[in-house]
Amino acid sequence: MSENPAQNPRPAQLGDRSPWVVDTRELGRRAGLSRELRRSAPVPVSLGVPGVLEIREGEPVELDLMLESVVEGVLVTGTAAAVATGECSRCLDPVTENVEADLTELFAYPGSATEETTDEDEIPRLVDDRIDLEPTVRDAVVLALPLAPLCREDCPGLCIECGVKWADLEPGHGHEKIDPRWAALVERFDENAGEKPAHGSGEQA
Repeated sequence: MSENPAQNPRPAQLGDRSPWVVDTRELGRRAGLSRELRRSAPVPVSLGVPGVLEIREGEPVELDLMLESVVEGVLVTGTAAAVATGECSRCLDPVTENVEADLTELFAYPGSATEETTDEDEIPRLVDDRIDLEPTVRDAVVLALPLAPLCREDCPGLCIECGVKWADLEPGHGHEKIDPRWAALVERFDENAGEKPAHGSGEQA
């Protein structure tokens, strides 16, 4: 009887084809050995806040990493870079942000002191000498996204009265403000000013 993958808790597919999974067997668990890793991997789900700033599903993340074998596991350091799109938090124009996150993560060897004394949500583990970079990169990239993206640092934003971008308005643009206590009187004055005076129907002699 064939095994049902859905009932198998062991992550057997870890690294078979995923660009996020790296085989570390060539490091041989010998402390001091290292290798460089450069590759592009697509994000499996959108990262960030939709409509504000996000790295959309399928967008590539460029990885530039160093994998080093240490006593307790494999230490991964380097950077992850991606392009995020969204809108300016001031003027709402479309924006594109180049996002780069620094990475430093230890993947613990099974049976190591680190593996035995920490929880899995604290330090990730190696599985069959493979490491899954996606959770680590995802967390780092999300933290690197700016909370208030701008189209430019000095973006003046929108006029709060009419909602038009200040960059598109004439110099000296403004809106006259009337004290609400006088608003009714001003409206009545405007109505009277618009009325034409009545003229007599008779002709002048």
